[in-house]
Amino acid sequence: MHFLGHVVRFIVSALVLLVVGWLVPQFTVGSFGSALLLALVIALLGWIIEGIFGKRVNPFGRGIVGFIVSALVIWLAQFMVSSVHVSVIGALLAALVIGIIDLFIPVATPFNAAHDRK
Repeated sequence: MHFLGHVVRFIVSALVLLVVGWLVPQFTVGSFGSALLLALVIALLGWIIEGIFGKRVNPFGRGIVGFIVSALVIWLAQFMVSSVHVSVIGALLAALVIGIIDLFIPVATPFNAAHDRK
C-alpha cells in the first residue's frame, strides 16, 4: 500500500475515535491530533500483541477474545496519549461501538493493512 493510503486510513481511524469519544461516556479524546496519535498507538499496540500471541488474539479480530483485547488496547493507549481518558467501562463500550461502526463502515486499520500483505 502506498504512503497516502496509510495516511487516509489513520485519518479515518482518528475520525472514528472522535465519534466514539462523542458517543461513549467515560471515553474522551481531546482533539483531532490526539485522535491521530491514539490511532497510531492503538495500531502499534495491536501489532505488538499480535506479534507476541499470534493472529488468534488480534485486537481487531472477531469474537470475545478480540473484543476483550481491543478494550484492553484502548484502555492501555490512554497512558501513552496525554489528552485521552478512558475508564474500564469506557474501554469496553468503546470497543463495542467501534465494532458496531466497523460493521457498517469497515475501516481497515493501518495495522491490518500491513499484515494483509503477508
